[in-house]
Amino acid sequence: MTFKHQSALMAIALTASLSLVSCKEETYQTASATPEVVTPSPESVIEKGKYLVGVMGCNDCHSPKKVGPNGPELIPELLLSGYPSDKPVVTFDSPMIKEGFGMFYPDLTAAAGPWGISFAANLTPDDTGIGSWTEAQFKKALTEGKFKGMDNGRMLLPPMPWTNFINIKDEDLHAMFMYLKSINPVENVVPAPVAPDQM
Repeated sequence: MTFKHQSALMAIALTASLSLVSCKEETYQTASATPEVVTPSPESVIEKGKYLVGVMGCNDCHSPKKVGPNGPELIPELLLSGYPSDKPVVTFDSPMIKEGFGMFYPDLTAAAGPWGISFAANLTPDDTGIGSWTEAQFKKALTEGKFKGMDNGRMLLPPMPWTNFINIKDEDLHAMFMYLKSINPVENVVPAPVAPDQM
């Protein structure tokens, strides 16, 4: 084989290699340029919301409880319905409150402290809960601590830890809202807070 033939074969091989690399790069670039967007199903969004509401401790205060063999147990039909309106407004007269301590109602749906007495809100989709709320109101309540998510509303009272949720991701907030809108609505008008001088 002459040098001329060898050069021609090397040129063909080099061209073929470059074409192959070019095809691979083009295929790679095409694949990465159009990533597949997966839209979660409504069911999976609600399931995620249920998970978040559970791990974030919303039931701790917002769900009435009964004492069972393992201590306080959630009452399924009253899930996330807040302080029960059929219970009398609790009184807290401990001198410890005057010293700055906080106290809880036995099922944690009411608390007292230097701020007065606060009652856990109804988070169910009934009109006495968040039934008429928009997602924007829910976001404002959770991330800015505004009562009913209203700009001119009072601030949420302790023990509501709204400052923990300032940086919550929108998709997490959306999932929680969708879950709360999907649960059993419970008609329950939660009492208004009691001012410290009215305790």
